Amino acid sequence: MAPCAPDDPESVSVIAFIVRRLILLIPVLIGVSLLTFLISRIIPADPARMIAGPHAGPAQVEAVRHAYGLDRPLWQQYTTYMGGLLHGDLGTSFHTQRPVRDDLGDFLPATLELTLAAMAFTIVVGILLGVLAATNRDGWIDNLTRLLSVTGVSMPVFWLGLMLQLLLYYRLGWLPAGGRLDTGLKPPPHLTGMYIVDGLVTGHWSLAANAAWHLILPALVLSVGSLAVVTRMMRASVLEVMGRDYIRTARAKGLARSRVVWRHALRNALLPTITVAGLQTGYLLSGAILVEAVFSWSGIGLYAAQSIISSDYNAIMSVTLVIAALFILVNLLVDLLYAVADPRIHYR
Repeated sequence: MAPCAPDDPESVSVIAFIVRRLILLIPVLIGVSLLTFLISRIIPADPARMIAGPHAGPAQVEAVRHAYGLDRPLWQQYTTYMGGLLHGDLGTSFHTQRPVRDDLGDFLPATLELTLAAMAFTIVVGILLGVLAATNRDGWIDNLTRLLSVTGVSMPVFWLGLMLQLLLYYRLGWLPAGGRLDTGLKPPPHLTGMYIVDGLVTGHWSLAANAAWHLILPALVLSVGSLAVVTRMMRASVLEVMGRDYIRTARAKGLARSRVVWRHALRNALLPTITVAGLQTGYLLSGAILVEAVFSWSGIGLYAAQSIISSDYNAIMSVTLVIAALFILVNLLVDLLYAVADPRIHYR
């Protein structure tokens, strides 16, 4: 990222920057695929035995191993998988006996819906709490925010999920315990796979409301750790900005304190927070595995957990590549948002 030459059109510079970053995505995904492939093969497990069943004889297990190509050398297995990947073929899942591409199409939208909700809650509430803590430094709001931040980072998401289920579902009955819809309800017509979006677009308002009701608790649990990090970063950034000369000048002109904070300090304090929020996407995607298991959320995290248990190599490889690609794309979006938050930033 660097200043553009005065005669370079900004739109061309941005497009060139995006294309360059997308090209760099290729070697990163190759490295991730190779690392995942080696780790999955090192683990002492026999997927052929799991597929054949506990009562299968040695001949049946060998037949299954040959049918899935598990008896080939490792380099042949890797090149076969990558060759299929270039043609959009992610292989067949050992666990579901379906193409992995179809499984991802069914499970990925649920995780995206959960992650987007958690990220929206993290950014909005984290920025608000960070600004309030900074503008009331060492006050009760700041001390309470510190306590909540330390607590949020310290608590495991699976434990927090179980405790909130016990309180908000079993004791108080305020929120559902899990699932994406109430029992007996059919999903809205499939457009994106995200129930809230599909329900709103197709006019099934009650289904969209029910899906949102089920989304509250898992999204809250998933966002707690990231919320703590974003809040602390926003507080530190605002405190740093509030000590600069242009802020003192704005105060000397008689501007209201709220206007100085929200119109002048906030925008300049956003850059570090944007960076941290982008990095927290990886935490949210990894934390979704535990959250989806606790709340029976039929997303890619639950699918990944089942694939790991059954040593489903193709599914494990594909889930890892998808998460890595999403994380890289989010970081690309973060770089583009820098120019939106600070007009002085350009790309070449």
